[in-house]
Amino acid sequence: MTKEHEMGNYPKPMPMPLMVFWTGLFGGLFWSTIGFMAYYFHFTEIRPNVLLEPWLLGKWKFGWQGTLVSILILGILSIAVAFVYYALLKKYSSWWFGLGYGILLFLVVFFLINPLFPGIKPIADLSRNTIITSVCLYSIYGIFIGYSISYEYQNKKMEEKEAAT
Repeated sequence: MTKEHEMGNYPKPMPMPLMVFWTGLFGGLFWSTIGFMAYYFHFTEIRPNVLLEPWLLGKWKFGWQGTLVSILILGILSIAVAFVYYALLKKYSSWWFGLGYGILLFLVVFFLINPLFPGIKPIADLSRNTIITSVCLYSIYGIFIGYSISYEYQNKKMEEKEAAT
């Protein structure tokens, strides 16, 4: 080992709450952008703008401005989703928990809070492509959030264990 490594000159790790914040924000921004692309290429009938429909007036919410605002709002909401995962499931290192979390989020959005969004038809009225695309997007999003948080949590625990010895 070099003298630099012996003296502990490693970069300071990011605190877990800050890492969860950035993971949630990036995950929300990235995967809602992918969701918009899925809408644009007709894989799904649902665009991110459905988030704005019940609360804001004007036609702007259906244009590119509405899409950008919706993606930003989804990024912010995703921060809360990431902190919920951190609070409940951070100790489980398997990606299966992230997959289950993503599917749970899909069920919550499409069955519980669906009536709040008039732009989303009841699940029985959605096309097969929309349902499959949505399940896949939510699953991959859940895996991204879950695996990122669990991996960092496990790493931090391992570093603390090594530092204690």
